Amino acid sequence: MSIRGENIYKRKDGRWEARYIKGYELSGKIRYGSCYGRTYKEAKEKVGRVKAALLEGRNPPPRADRHRFLYYCDQWLASRKGQVKESSYSRYETTLEKHIKPRLGGCLPLSLNTQLVDAFCQTLLGEERLSPQTVRGILVILKAILHYTAKQFPAGFPSIEVRYPKESKKEMRVLTPEEQRLFMAYLQEDMDECKFGILLAMLTGLRIGELCALHWKDISIQNRTLRVTATMQRLPNSEGLQGGRTRICVDSPKSDTSARTIPLSESAVQLCRRAGVRPPAAYVLTGDGSWMEPRALQYRMKKFAGECGLNGVHFHTLRHTFATRCVEAGFELKSLSEILGHSSVSFTMDRYVHSSMELKRVNMDKLASVGL
Repeated sequence: MSIRGENIYKRKDGRWEARYIKGYELSGKIRYGSCYGRTYKEAKEKVGRVKAALLEGRNPPPRADRHRFLYYCDQWLASRKGQVKESSYSRYETTLEKHIKPRLGGCLPLSLNTQLVDAFCQTLLGEERLSPQTVRGILVILKAILHYTAKQFPAGFPSIEVRYPKESKKEMRVLTPEEQRLFMAYLQEDMDECKFGILLAMLTGLRIGELCALHWKDISIQNRTLRVTATMQRLPNSEGLQGGRTRICVDSPKSDTSARTIPLSESAVQLCRRAGVRPPAAYVLTGDGSWMEPRALQYRMKKFAGECGLNGVHFHTLRHTFATRCVEAGFELKSLSEILGHSSVSFTMDRYVHSSMELKRVNMDKLASVGL
């Protein structure tokens, strides 16, 4: 039995054991030391001398320093409330609860170092088998939290380098011209609102969330334009609201450049005319006031592609295919970047432009004109 509040126990062998905090592990777990005596008084005197010696060699940390890293994770997240879009806040919260806090939350902030962050990165890649791109996104958030935490320690905070994993460039699936013609012919047969929306995306490069949030009032056949003003996402239901674990959120586009006006090609204009007149407030994918969420559209897309015998095709394939066809047609790259809603031409070229072997061969054949 122990003396309350003193951590002094009488052992089964008759001796008294007095425990004290000897230090902390990198994880923040307390390391205890013990002093022994034949009597309670002797054990208490010994542990008193040890504690005094520890205090002489090192002042006890301020109370704030005893907070675990998860405390600062929560403080950082609270500071972002109202400062970022709802979808971004939800992504931060999910990343913290699923990855950062379970692995690093118990650490004392002053015990964090580059090696610990490297080990965290390797755990995400190896044990959790996340892609380098996903891990990079997690580390970006971790770096922001470390920067925030460092400001709470004016006396000094460890210099921590966050090293991102190398991303191997993954070749995206792009429909060949033959596959695209096959798929478009399939969609135009017995065309309904959903098939119309997918065809429209193939002709404009819309993102899936942008198409789901698109209303007919955003399309002007007279001006031959399409305005992107919103995006639809399914987010975790973290507000304790009724209706399940997730909820649908319609918000402004993901960035300033994503809010844009796209000129419609003649093919797109004719497609819209064929769809007929719809109420301005109606969603494009349903033709009325109800909406179709991205998850349902992905399911429909997979079903349609499967019926055409197209493997490895998902909605984002259409966006990559649109960009590739534009380059093959000789599009001016700045215009293409703005149509896709990107912030820079370099991003468009790096992520969305995929030259076909036929286009590469055509360009190689141009060398004949210079004697090569």
